[in-house]
Amino acid sequence: MAKYFGTDGIRGTFGDARINPDFAWRLGSALGCYLAREQADLPLNAVLGRDTRLSGPALCEALVQGLNHRGVSAHDAGIVPTPAVARAVLQQEADIGIAVTASHNPAADNGIKLFDARGCKFSEADESMIEARIDAEPAAPAERPSPRADPLNASDDYIRYIRSLMGSLDLSGRKIVLDLAHGATCECTPAVFRGRGAELHRIGDTPDGEKINLGVGSEHPGQLGAKVRQLGADIGIAHDGDGDRLVVCDERGEPLEGEILLGLFARDALKSGALRENTLVTTVHSNLGLDRALRRVGGRVERVAVGDRNVAARMREIGANLGGESSGHVIFADFASTGDGLLAAVKLIDLMVKIGKPLSELRREITLFPRQILNLVVKNKRRLDQLPSLPHAIAAASAELGDEGRVLVRFSGTEPKLRLLVEGADERVIAAHMRALESAARHDLEIIDS
Repeated sequence: MAKYFGTDGIRGTFGDARINPDFAWRLGSALGCYLAREQADLPLNAVLGRDTRLSGPALCEALVQGLNHRGVSAHDAGIVPTPAVARAVLQQEADIGIAVTASHNPAADNGIKLFDARGCKFSEADESMIEARIDAEPAAPAERPSPRADPLNASDDYIRYIRSLMGSLDLSGRKIVLDLAHGATCECTPAVFRGRGAELHRIGDTPDGEKINLGVGSEHPGQLGAKVRQLGADIGIAHDGDGDRLVVCDERGEPLEGEILLGLFARDALKSGALRENTLVTTVHSNLGLDRALRRVGGRVERVAVGDRNVAARMREIGANLGGESSGHVIFADFASTGDGLLAAVKLIDLMVKIGKPLSELRREITLFPRQILNLVVKNKRRLDQLPSLPHAIAAASAELGDEGRVLVRFSGTEPKLRLLVEGADERVIAAHMRALESAARHDLEIIDS
């Protein structure tokens, strides 16, 4: 198990042992050493961007100081969506990209996501090398030189690029509600849709460093749905704090599951012959109904471990160009190297306009299996295979469900949670198995009930 890195970078509460300026300095210095291991005589460059959290500037400053300490030049993009950082790495021909963000987490948290020179997230092997270098770093000096970073307008370049992918898309007469989570997309997303004829309505668009994700954004679509219904809008679009995810509501204000989005994109690409390898790459968390929906039109689903970087890595391995997670990460490899919530929103609205149907009708193309999901907050994580009761409950449920269902039990990579999922054709059966799994989990682990 990694010491610092989780499913998606390093994350925690600001001020704890790993998310603080001293640790950020050590990480920056360690990254400089890591980059120099194969190109010690070449100039090294990093691109940094952040979301709107109050703790972002202090972490960025310390990261830059650590990078400078090892001779790495820095380009500061300021507040930008995480996919804009990945794009800026390519545009600047930088050696590394760093997004200071805790994504959908509350404002008290922060984190660090890393991108390599291809604009791709680091592999576990590379993260292990970086962790070893962090531990080899001395404590940050009490007195550090002022950070040296050149300002970089990555936001405008990102906006121009996404707009270029819209072609002549005309949104006249349409109402769109944008939930920007008080986060990194507050400027970019409205700018992309502005001037296309749509009537735009915004919520979650007044960032102050403390409201990010607070009752709004991808984790809280209720306010978005209510606004869609109130205005009679055609669609509601929600991002998470750093803009690499998309959650949408149809014109009735009902949220769409992430698998439905992936299925709609994949089926459309299959029909036009644009889905490479006829394959959609997703994670083990995605609903089995997605597999059935694609089989019916000649496609297939390939699954990997949870984490959008695992999806992207498998896509590169097999030459696929579409993948994502049920959480709202969607990767269009022909246009971006990582998940991009704004790009996905543009592609979805383009699909709606092209087909000429409302989202409430389009979503019926993908029928999902009934499922139950339960997240339990745990005091400590332990190896599942060493627990006395839970493995037996998992085996019993899996045996009964067979090919018509599945069980997924895993610890979150970013939060102290045990995630339970049961899927099958009969809702009563999956409810019974969920009760058995929860009982076993409570027997084996110390569960913290709020």
